[in-house]
Amino acid sequence: MVQRVLPTEEAEDLIVLIRQIADEQLLPKVDEAEATHHFPREIFTLLGRSGLMSLAYPEEFGGGGQPYEVYLQGIEEIARGWMSVAVGVSVHSLTCFPLAMFGTPEQQAHWLPGMFGGDQLGAYCLSEAQAGSDVASIRTRAVREGDDWVLTGSKAWISHAGHADFYTTFARTSDDGSRGLSCFLVPADAPGLTFATPERKMGLHSDTVGEVLFDRVRIDGDRLIGAEGQGMAIALAALDAGRLGIAAAATGLAQRALEVATAYAKEREQFGRPIADNQGLAFLLADMAAAVGSARATYLHAAHLKDAGKPHTREASIAKLIATDAAMKVTTDAVQVLGGYGYTTDFPVERFMREAKVTQIFEGTNQIQRLVISRQLLTETP
Repeated sequence: MVQRVLPTEEAEDLIVLIRQIADEQLLPKVDEAEATHHFPREIFTLLGRSGLMSLAYPEEFGGGGQPYEVYLQGIEEIARGWMSVAVGVSVHSLTCFPLAMFGTPEQQAHWLPGMFGGDQLGAYCLSEAQAGSDVASIRTRAVREGDDWVLTGSKAWISHAGHADFYTTFARTSDDGSRGLSCFLVPADAPGLTFATPERKMGLHSDTVGEVLFDRVRIDGDRLIGAEGQGMAIALAALDAGRLGIAAAATGLAQRALEVATAYAKEREQFGRPIADNQGLAFLLADMAAAVGSARATYLHAAHLKDAGKPHTREASIAKLIATDAAMKVTTDAVQVLGGYGYTTDFPVERFMREAKVTQIFEGTNQIQRLVISRQLLTETP
């Protein structure tokens, strides 16, 4: 079991609750659900009604009022049980961020309680087919018609597409480059909002991902979040938080892979003794444990900075880079520990390896993280 230092007794109780849910509700269901591409809406409802979908947001509107270090450790525990669900919780938290941080008091009072209450699930519509890391190239457009906004275009690689109740959407409101983007809260029942066939992915089969299509989608004028033209700043601020969510999820996935590999190494016998007695394999497990511990330390450091109100963009990128590279290495090594069995679907480590790969890609590829880190280093004042 992971040793944790948590700030309060309430936080300790929360992590115990999340681990219990992971053990009793996630682990027994994950294999079949991933094999059948089942979208686990009932699990999100359970987590939401248990207060676990909005841990880091203010209690005033139904959030958990917990520091980010607690929220992220909760994400890690969920990922240990079911990676697709952990990614979904992180995505939902990301969809709430623009309204929680940039919305008016009236908008927050109207919409946040529903987002935090457990019955609603969000999707974050930023990426497009030709605008992934290059957010300034977004082409989806929003134009004013009377008091309304009308959105036209498409978004790609959107988690929860077709399942979400609202879509936090970034669209172009002027041709002024990065200053021409704005943020909107689009309800799922808006006429003209449709969804393409879900992508056929390597892993995370319970995380439905697809295109979101806007065919003159009309929404009320009060669904503009923040100021017109503020979309880029909102998106970048949200991505710092989102990258930490993925770092924590990747750490949880690596932790589970380590647990499975360690248990197998103690039970599997060759030449009359457990394979764990072989120093070469024992050292491999030690390296896996070191990678998981390093990943956890980096995301917690970034979380502590965020909780203290200090800049943490570089540290968020470092955490995302370190944790997701660690997840890829640890899950690959777990397959190696299990040998031929690790390459079969009879054991979960091959799924862990497939799931780990995308963590190096979404929320900004790890090459983009290196770009963010290097720019921060080269532009900061000594």
